[in-house]
Amino acid sequence: MSDETLAMLKTMPLPFAELLGIEVVSAEPDCVVARLAVRKELCTIPDILHGGAIMALADTIGAVATVLNLPKGATTTTIESKTNFLAAIPIGDVAEATCTAHHKGGRLMVWETRIRRGDGRLAAVITQSQLVMLAK
Repeated sequence: MSDETLAMLKTMPLPFAELLGIEVVSAEPDCVVARLAVRKELCTIPDILHGGAIMALADTIGAVATVLNLPKGATTTTIESKTNFLAAIPIGDVAEATCTAHHKGGRLMVWETRIRRGDGRLAAVITQSQLVMLAK
């Protein structure tokens, strides 16, 4: 991650991501990687990461990836997200999310996030569409 990218990310307000404990590990225009420690308050019964937390992790890094590709003055919003849950992530584990581009257009970006458990097993695949809202 370049110093410029890191500085930009530090100025971005991400209060929900901070509340969840999402840690951006690396961020480049074509790939963003983040981690989320699975703790009790993010779990469902029986102590596995809640699907909403998985979706929030993917949504967060998909938005970060989009922001890294926006033209000056533009903003973004998620307009569609689809999640396939493949394996549970137990309490005490770490979810690692890798987000890569399917399409980076001028008005729409489509990202795929693959979330893996600490043992490397694929836990979820999320496809997300981000609308690019150009400055007026």
